[in-house]
Amino acid sequence: MGIKHVRASQDLAALDPVMRRLYERHGPMRTGSPAPVTRRFEELARTIAYQQLAGRAAATIWSRVRALCSEEFTPQAVLRLDPQELRDAGLSGSKALSLLDLASHTGDGRLRLDRLGRCSDDEVIAQLTRVRGIGPWSAQMFLMHELGRLDIWPTGDLGVRTGFARAYGLDVTPSPKELAALGERLSPYRTVAAWYCWRCADDPGEMMP
Repeated sequence: MGIKHVRASQDLAALDPVMRRLYERHGPMRTGSPAPVTRRFEELARTIAYQQLAGRAAATIWSRVRALCSEEFTPQAVLRLDPQELRDAGLSGSKALSLLDLASHTGDGRLRLDRLGRCSDDEVIAQLTRVRGIGPWSAQMFLMHELGRLDIWPTGDLGVRTGFARAYGLDVTPSPKELAALGERLSPYRTVAAWYCWRCADDPGEMMP
């Protein structure tokens, strides 16, 4: 648990009464340590493999893909693979092409993962979404979990939308556009707010009285 996430959780609790109740129930936001810069490529590749799949199935496929590179999982190692090898490991044809495109962008320097930490949120999203198969949601997850940005609001995430409605006692789940407006008052801690929304989405008893 990073100290900045603890402080951000406390500041968010002071900012909004609903978030204060969630802070009291769940404690400060807990997150794993970001991967080292040298592993950012692997983490993005893993994100591609996991898209639209249940956890266990995704983990099995990813372990097979990862095993194709007997040494380090690098862009150069991936580019040596045949697309059919990736499909045989369980990736769809589209995901196999996405992984190869990520390796190509990273390998030739069009995407400098080591420099993303110096970029603004919008710049990171713009650079990552140039890669086939990496959309705004995947880029936002990278900002939240790998770069530790505190004010990311993934309005397209169904769990965040569902959890927000549950936490605030809304009768209807807000649309992404509606959630964008509703979340403005939670800035600059919307990453933390999203984490609490995920907790609510996972807990049917997490309803406002």
